[in-house]
Amino acid sequence: MRANIDLADVPAVNASELNTIMDMLIARGQGLALLRGLREDEIRDLEDDLWAEFEAPDATRLATALRFRALLDVFASRRLKALFLDRGFRTLAAAVREAARRPLNIRFGFNAQQLLMALDASTAPVAHDVGDDLELRIAA
Repeated sequence: MRANIDLADVPAVNASELNTIMDMLIARGQGLALLRGLREDEIRDLEDDLWAEFEAPDATRLATALRFRALLDVFASRRLKALFLDRGFRTLAAAVREAARRPLNIRFGFNAQQLLMALDASTAPVAHDVGDDLELRIAA
């Protein structure tokens, strides 16, 4: 069966569907693929496994594969790599969530600056005021 998808507006997928690819990468020992990148033959092997192992309609599998390729491309930017190195693995989970829902045009890919701002906001450390959290008592 042939999956027809408008490449100017790739449909959104569930984050769990895009996370399936990340789980496949982790099982292969390539969990840092977004940071290091993948060669074309590695991407094709991954897509072959996606088509063989992922139980979903063809359109969903295709949209998932296209969104992962676009996520790989956008993570080649220096700022996203720096954010990942600064914030750690929570950046990967946030990136998968954002890539699953953000608008995607295959010709242009994800907007790197918008993705960076969204990931920065969702992974920012929360500052706690010590005075609010602790009741300090002075013993006299």
